Amino acid sequence: MRTYIQINPADNVIVTVKDLQAGASLDINDKTIVIQQDTPAGHKIALQDFKEGDHIIKYGAPIGHAREIITTGSWVNEKNINTNLKGLQEYEFNPQPIPEQPPGKPLSFKGYRRKNGEVGIRNEIWVIPTVGCVNGITHRLANLLRQETQDTGVDAIVAFPHNYGCSQLGDDHENTRKILQDMVLHPNAGAILVVGLGCENNQINTFREMLGNYDTERIRFMETQKVDNELETGIELLRKLHAIASQDQRTDIPLGELRIGLKCGGSDGFSGITANPLLGSFSDFLVAQGGTTVLTEVPEMFGAETILMNRSESKIVFEKTVHLINDFKSYFIENKQPIYENPSPGNKAGGISTLEEKSLGCTQKAGTSVVRNVMLYGERLKTKGLNLLSAPGNDLVASTALASSGCHLILFTTGRGTPFGTFVPTVKVSTNSDLYARKTSWIDFNAGSLLEDKNMEELCECFIQFIIGIASGNLTNNEKNDYREIAIFKSGVTL
Repeated sequence: MRTYIQINPADNVIVTVKDLQAGASLDINDKTIVIQQDTPAGHKIALQDFKEGDHIIKYGAPIGHAREIITTGSWVNEKNINTNLKGLQEYEFNPQPIPEQPPGKPLSFKGYRRKNGEVGIRNEIWVIPTVGCVNGITHRLANLLRQETQDTGVDAIVAFPHNYGCSQLGDDHENTRKILQDMVLHPNAGAILVVGLGCENNQINTFREMLGNYDTERIRFMETQKVDNELETGIELLRKLHAIASQDQRTDIPLGELRIGLKCGGSDGFSGITANPLLGSFSDFLVAQGGTTVLTEVPEMFGAETILMNRSESKIVFEKTVHLINDFKSYFIENKQPIYENPSPGNKAGGISTLEEKSLGCTQKAGTSVVRNVMLYGERLKTKGLNLLSAPGNDLVASTALASSGCHLILFTTGRGTPFGTFVPTVKVSTNSDLYARKTSWIDFNAGSLLEDKNMEELCECFIQFIIGIASGNLTNNEKNDYREIAIFKSGVTL
């Protein structure tokens, strides 16, 4: 294993690959660097002397400036570096030439072709409440059907409780309805029962109308205040849905019909070196196959946003990306919160010191492809290729938003580890081998081997085959553990 990595020749810091002790020496770029403090793996060491205000360069770009004198060989962390970011910015479109990746041999997976032509990678039955008041009923109904059918004939039977659907106004109410409607129309569900109360803001009749053209055989509704026994009525509806969905069979589907969300959480100093670049390579490959990837976590684009802006397909997409960034910054300002209060304590412990550093690593998940479109929160995918989506960095809120946009699965990189999953398969990719070895029930794929014996080309080939297996029915750890949740973005008052 290597001792350190200099990511870009222009960098004036290196990243430690293993813990280094004070007094150790490294031969770097024809000079010997003596380590000044014990420095954990994933953290930065200065390659030069810095005076206060000097730029710290990583990934070939500034990630902040020195807040004090830093000597060669010193540990560079959040205590001696400050962000360069502040306020709103104005942007100019400077389109960059983007290399096209050859599509290679056409690949396929085994999926479910739905009546409307869409494709699912799972054939599940979902019980979705319109309002939090009926969460308990949806749980009981899902449990009853599981006991009765022993989960045979479908991939899973799942209830998805949430806290909303009433006592909300304006955007919050619309966000709840959008996300729930997106779920009801998602092709990973072979059948859905929507359960309402009757007196909530999110009325079933209006909700049903807003779905537009939908499969009335596979999507059913129950308003619990209008039936004598909601469990008897509900289980009878679910039996009918199960009888229909259990007949579905997997067929060959071109890989270009796959839609994948890109997300990271619990990042560390290796995220931008291993797992995120792996997702970037995979994203470029899938886009070349005619497929679709979606990047979100807008606050974790701050400081690297111009990279995405200058890859916009057109001036129109560029302007939409500018709005994506500045609208989210305005959201922080309107709520009287600092725009750049990031990274988290876990990020800092893992070696990330500023938001620029986090963002430059985070945006690598989008590879090098052209940005084809920018979507609002709750909007469903319309454009193939690389898309950007408006959503916060919060893991469960952002992952739910990605799934709601129509993504079949989420690729989630992590250096610290996390067990959760949203309502589509949520693949955890570790940035380091230690996490992969310790958390075998959380992590699905190890990108840490890039620090050891694998190169990107061969690891990406393994990853492609792994994802084809997941799309064809292999279970992720969150599915095996039955960790499936949703979280809806809220910004306003609660009545």
